[in-house]
Amino acid sequence: MIRIEIRPGFYRDSVSLMQVSQRAGVGVNGALVAMATPLNVELAIQMGFVLPPTSPNDLIIAIDAPNEESLSHAFDVVEEALDEQLRKSREQSSDSGFTPARTLGRTQGAGIALISVPGEFAFIDAVDALENDMNVMIFSDNVTVQDEILLKDIAIARDLLVMGPDCGTAIIGGVGLGFANVVSPGSVGIIAASGTGAQHLATLLDHAGIGISHCIGLGGRDLSSAVAGRSAKQALALLDADEHTDLIVFVSKPAAPEVAESLQNVARAMKKKVIFGLLGPTGSDITETAEKVLDELGVTHRPWVNEVADAGSTGPTGGSLRGLFAGGTLCDEAMLIASKRTRVPIFSNIPLEKEWLIDPFGPATSHAFIDFGDDAMTVGRAHPMIDSKLRIDRLAKEINDPSCGVILMDVVLGHGATSTPGEELSVAISESSKPIFISLIGTTLDPQNFERQKAILAQAGARVFLSNAYATHAALDALGVPR
Repeated sequence: MIRIEIRPGFYRDSVSLMQVSQRAGVGVNGALVAMATPLNVELAIQMGFVLPPTSPNDLIIAIDAPNEESLSHAFDVVEEALDEQLRKSREQSSDSGFTPARTLGRTQGAGIALISVPGEFAFIDAVDALENDMNVMIFSDNVTVQDEILLKDIAIARDLLVMGPDCGTAIIGGVGLGFANVVSPGSVGIIAASGTGAQHLATLLDHAGIGISHCIGLGGRDLSSAVAGRSAKQALALLDADEHTDLIVFVSKPAAPEVAESLQNVARAMKKKVIFGLLGPTGSDITETAEKVLDELGVTHRPWVNEVADAGSTGPTGGSLRGLFAGGTLCDEAMLIASKRTRVPIFSNIPLEKEWLIDPFGPATSHAFIDFGDDAMTVGRAHPMIDSKLRIDRLAKEINDPSCGVILMDVVLGHGATSTPGEELSVAISESSKPIFISLIGTTLDPQNFERQKAILAQAGARVFLSNAYATHAALDALGVPR
């Protein structure tokens, strides 16, 4: 039995609604409680729900239950959960004495304002913070390039820093903001136009015994031609002057060539050495960048080197490689490696070449990689590092797709991410007859605990790696692709 209810103008944030969906889904065939964004409408259709006309500001409550009793109970659970969240929100607002940025900046001397609101509202809050002499980290995505440029120009004029928009990770003086791993303190400063790239680099260094002073996020577009490295140049100057930083590492998704050259010119004039790890056809992967840091510091310990041998061999499987990623930079890195080795198109919703673009919800018949954290897939939904449902559903499809030979995934730990990533994936992994390779990004001090998650995933049958690059190479080896 199916029942669908649409509540016009009933906004709740995506993480809260994910939790409601999970509670309502117990004992029924399917449940979706979400804002009616295009992505969620498409998901509802895939789940078998036929929706009336909606707008993105409407709330969808759609439940498929085996009988009237369970259907009624599920809707009662939804009502109870929504009421409970509203009550807690009001209590927290009252207890915290919430004040806007203009008040906080003046009365509490706040150094950084963390903004996580729907993208269309982030600009106003960011301007408010900047005008009150606060640095800004914008976690929100779906902010226009024009607004990003204006915000960063305002920041430069006021000698402030804007991290973002779509800045998922920062660690400032040991304090993690957004998605952040628990890493050891040290003297290496990281600048990243890449959230999961920063996390991967920081955790690789941590496993090798090297700590960091700060990790400054920039947002994925800062190194585009349009934004032209506005925040990157400020970040370089900040770390060059920072007494706790001795070595600087710059990691990024593929950057505009002229912006990369400009930043390298800035770095040459600095007092401190800067190591660049810019992904691209001729650039270094993140593991190679970590190894450059270790070489500079005279450290020989590289715990990821023996992982390929430790993972064992499956023998050539044939079929295609399917990448299911939560991290955009990790997806980019894996596609670059796969493209170099296979010399054939690698299709994706974030393709290396525009001709290789595919619908992330459509079937794949050749090598295909999906970034579930792409902006287009997180409108009205929690990031896949928080809500893994879409990725788990796709994993099940790939396991049953005869054209798929090997599956490659990332699992990112740390504050902000789901507390049970291994447990959530392990059931599907255990049902797969196909080899599944996973890059596990995290440390033993993360809330999820690296060793615990590694054991859960390995017990389910996955081959688990510290290095995303090594995991990708191992997956290609399993397909029989020549090195």
